[in-house]
Amino acid sequence: MRFFHSIAFYTLLFVATIVLGIVAIIMTFTTRNDNHAHLVARVWGRLLLRAAGVKATVHGLENIDPGRSCIYAANHQGAFDIFAVLANLPVQFRWLAKEELFHLFVLGRAMKAAGYIPIDRSDRKKAFTSINLAAERVRNGTSVFIFPEGTRSLDGVLMGFKKGGFILAIKSQQPIVPISISGSYRVLPKKHGWMIHPGTIQMTIGVPISTEGRTARDRDALMAAVGQAIRRNLTPHEAGNRECAAG
Repeated sequence: MRFFHSIAFYTLLFVATIVLGIVAIIMTFTTRNDNHAHLVARVWGRLLLRAAGVKATVHGLENIDPGRSCIYAANHQGAFDIFAVLANLPVQFRWLAKEELFHLFVLGRAMKAAGYIPIDRSDRKKAFTSINLAAERVRNGTSVFIFPEGTRSLDGVLMGFKKGGFILAIKSQQPIVPISISGSYRVLPKKHGWMIHPGTIQMTIGVPISTEGRTARDRDALMAAVGQAIRRNLTPHEAGNRECAAG
């Protein structure tokens, strides 16, 4: 079954990315509304989960206020986090994603069409420009999704956080909603080849953490609070004992 699901997943990944990417670009161009492109991305995520034989469950939806913008912050165990989030987070949001993804054929154009925000971590000035842009969009009513670890975990254990997402949250003065993603590192381990391992990913949405009135001096305390909230809904192995300190 692993081989069947792997072939089905990679075939659909290639075909659906091109077809739905083009659909997203056309819809945004014709309607001038990037919300439609994000809805297409949700379909893309659901299809890829199904092809891989992966089930994603979500708990804590009552902690989402659809009428208020926020910063969603989740741990990053693997590539399937993206599909699970798109398929199960029933609100409009925009990814804060590394700039290299925006250079990919069709996918990059579709991400731009959906209003996702690139961040170049190799250039400090560009990175802070992206953070300021994202903060402005959050203040104006658009939610943003971040992976504060900055990259996928090799073993599923929560890693240290990068500071950029928390500067974004403080600048926006909007709440951070912590999301714990459990089990996705087993589906496609970062260091163990290409084979898909069908299974279940669990997403748990935590209680929003306020940033109102916080300043840059509160950054480390905010990081610790978000790290603790995410760790609370992980397995003991995934929670680990690494500090979520600034990187």
